[in-house]
Amino acid sequence: MTYLPTAEHDELRAVVRELADEKIAPRAAEIDEKAEFPEDLRQLLAQQDLLGTCFEEQHGGTALDTLAQTILVEEIARADATTSLIPIVQKLGALPIILAGSDEQKDRYFPRLASGEWLIAFGLTEAAAGSDVASNRMRAVRDGDEYVLNGSKRFITHGSVANVLTVFAITDAEAGGRKGMSAFIVEADTPGFAAPRVEHKMGIRGSPTAELTFDDVRVPSTNRLGEEGDGFKIAMETLDRSRLGIAAQAVGIAQGAIDAAVAYAADRQQFGQRVADFQGIQWMLADMASQNEAARQLTYAAAARVDADAPDLPYWTSSAKLVAGDTAMRVTTDAVQVLGGYGYITEYPVERMMRDAKITQLYEGTQQIQRLIVARQLLQRAGVAKRGS
Repeated sequence: MTYLPTAEHDELRAVVRELADEKIAPRAAEIDEKAEFPEDLRQLLAQQDLLGTCFEEQHGGTALDTLAQTILVEEIARADATTSLIPIVQKLGALPIILAGSDEQKDRYFPRLASGEWLIAFGLTEAAAGSDVASNRMRAVRDGDEYVLNGSKRFITHGSVANVLTVFAITDAEAGGRKGMSAFIVEADTPGFAAPRVEHKMGIRGSPTAELTFDDVRVPSTNRLGEEGDGFKIAMETLDRSRLGIAAQAVGIAQGAIDAAVAYAADRQQFGQRVADFQGIQWMLADMASQNEAARQLTYAAAARVDADAPDLPYWTSSAKLVAGDTAMRVTTDAVQVLGGYGYITEYPVERMMRDAKITQLYEGTQQIQRLIVARQLLQRAGVAKRGS
């Protein structure tokens, strides 16, 4: 299965890199310092048709393949991780509709999402249900032609700035989270919906991570995705595809740190020579670059599997996120070390990149969850059933 970038992919990379270097990178430090959502950059991405890449042309999107979407995220993350979350979450929130939505639902929501007029968020995580998605407690009770939603969500990226959300709630308490969860499209201006609190975070500080509350939020039954009880399946199929965006983000963050470390080492003088001339530094840079290239190629290979709808897709996307996330943390830490004391201060970007990199090991499934997924896929390949099943 080929996954090498084509000339069109290379052209996209060049265009996005130029945009990121000229418009996004100069804003990165300020976004981090003020912890403000970069509305100006959201509008910039929308104007450049970079928020509609996962939508079909009939809805105003550009329908780029997954490798192209991966390159887009990578190049934006190289400049600023916060801004890269705008296209990442636009796809994450829309994926449940892409996977399980009706034609009417797609026609109703996709044009405004593809144009960037609206943002969408993905409402799955709860305070007591992070990795253990099946323990969700939020309820949705049928009342005629509507569902009444009550409960709360936690750690929802863009939850306070989104115009619409895909939300998961329990419709059958006796069946439990795996069989009794359903998915809904909720517009943010619906009475009873609120985002009362935004988290203060270590990194990606300009991306609002919100607590959401639902107090008798009435949603028409036409906004349910799929059938009742399909929610857990929709959520898992979404994450199998969306975590690839986090792998791409991790690769981009690491590449930004490598670029900064190489530039510094080539310019800084110590003991009468460039820091880059010391063999120990050269070896560090070589390891950083080689490890990130390995993560990049695994991420690209996983992107090809997404487009092929490969039966072992979870193996590829979880492996990519696992390797890329750990690589980003290692590479950014080493970049700080290359810069020495300068790497620890905000005058240089690598300390921000190190803080941003950490989240790639946590959200859309922790690294421990990715290892569980990969291990289960390996056992399935070997025909080894789970003990007791």
